[in-house]
Amino acid sequence: MNALAIIGGSGLTRLAGLKQTGEASSDTPYGPTSAPIIKGLMAGREVFFMARHGDPHRIPPHRVNYRANLWALKQAGADEILAVNAVGGIHPAMGVGHFCVPHQLIDYTWGRHSTFFEEDLDAVTHIDFTHPYDEGLRQRLIGVLARVGVAHSAYGVYAATQGPRLETAAEISLLERDGCDIVGMTGMPEAALARELELPYASLSLVVNPAAGKGSGVITMADIEKVMESGMEQARMIINAMVAGA
Repeated sequence: MNALAIIGGSGLTRLAGLKQTGEASSDTPYGPTSAPIIKGLMAGREVFFMARHGDPHRIPPHRVNYRANLWALKQAGADEILAVNAVGGIHPAMGVGHFCVPHQLIDYTWGRHSTFFEEDLDAVTHIDFTHPYDEGLRQRLIGVLARVGVAHSAYGVYAATQGPRLETAAEISLLERDGCDIVGMTGMPEAALARELELPYASLSLVVNPAAGKGSGVITMADIEKVMESGMEQARMIINAMVAGA
């Protein structure tokens, strides 16, 4: 049975229901991880958990050490990764509180360490990234969402932006014209690094706010946090159901 790793995003710094059995080192050749990797058991299955932004939540998206996080999870024994992401909704179907399991992404970030293949190479390496999310893992997640009765979209294009500021209305209009349905700040280079390490990777994205220009007022952290509080409880339920049904 594959060992599942959960990368918790904003609002998910700890995983309820995980019976901790240990911790993995946070030291890597790429520097320290965002937080220690928690090893544990859930429904009799080995599970790893890492808080992407640290615990407490303190590391902005453009400063997350994605390479260290992914490398450490691989070394700890993770076989596949489910990432939890808080996103803004662009497409009308992506309302607040809605879950999306994206099938594609567009990377608008810059200046992040986005590959393991850049130093002391015997040859240049180009990974295939046609389909950035693992389809088998995506389908398992979609099946769980349907089974527990949570409203969701089985497809969506994730726009990864630099952050930490939110986008302008004009930027969101551009992303919409590009075909993006949701927008977040942590989807890349995480997905590409997982692919380089040959780790199946999928995202459970929770819409926590209308993207800029898609709502009726100013986007506030207070409003986002209210949605995250209830939405991440659902995310925990979904994760528990996914582990139990694996």
